[in-house]
Amino acid sequence: MSANLQVSGQVSSGPSVLSCIVLSSASLLCFVAGFGTGAEFVRFLSFGAIFRNISGGLDGETPITWSEAMRNTQFQYCIGIDIGLLVLFVLQHSIMAWTAVKENVLHVFGVLQRSIYILCTALSLQVLMRFWQPCPQGPYLWNVSAGPWSAWLALLCALLHTVSWLLIFSVLLIFDYAELMGIKQVYYFCLGMGDPLSHKSPRAARLYAHLRHPIYLELLLILWAVPSLPPDRLILATFFTLYLSLVHRLDVQDYAYLRSQLEKKFLLFSREESSAIGGQIWKNN
Repeated sequence: MSANLQVSGQVSSGPSVLSCIVLSSASLLCFVAGFGTGAEFVRFLSFGAIFRNISGGLDGETPITWSEAMRNTQFQYCIGIDIGLLVLFVLQHSIMAWTAVKENVLHVFGVLQRSIYILCTALSLQVLMRFWQPCPQGPYLWNVSAGPWSAWLALLCALLHTVSWLLIFSVLLIFDYAELMGIKQVYYFCLGMGDPLSHKSPRAARLYAHLRHPIYLELLLILWAVPSLPPDRLILATFFTLYLSLVHRLDVQDYAYLRSQLEKKFLLFSREESSAIGGQIWKNN
């Protein structure tokens, strides 16, 4: 791609209308792929694990023991496939975050660098979810299936998952969702405004430098708070826990900035709500 599609931190004259249309269309397609995959990932992590379990349940059958499972070739095959899928996702997610790789992608795709990252992440997640191998015969690390605890625990897990996802969505809004998904970069580029990060405060730039996963605790709760834990879910939760723990680098200053931004968002929403109520009262009078 030509050099005029490179991201710059300085304000420049905007590109041609045709370039803007092509870039915007590509960015929107990547956004749709990322958003749709994210919605499906919610179903994969929460709905199946709580209501059907990620393995689909035992249907009244007695789970096998760990010693039997280790001698079962079908069990070994399923676990091997699942581990391979997780390694593939982590490699894609990590390698594309390396500075050298980001610079090469930026050199080829220009302002679409973030959108390409989102698209590749969506594709790797789709492969993970499509080819994931459940282990319906166990063995379970824990399995609460006897009433009345089975119903109450499933309800409690559903509540915890709902709260966690709401917190995750709130954090994504604080972090400028359009920029995280690569749309804002294209918008700024078409207006000749350069890189959106160059317009942010030093505190925000510092946070973005440390940021890899702003949803650490919430995602850990979603991974482990399930009524039953079969081997495939155990591998999934353990793998993501180790990965998130290794890349989680936010410190006290980052959390202080996050808190200030959250307070600003709440203040903005409260003002808008007050304005809407005031306007409705004025119309009624």
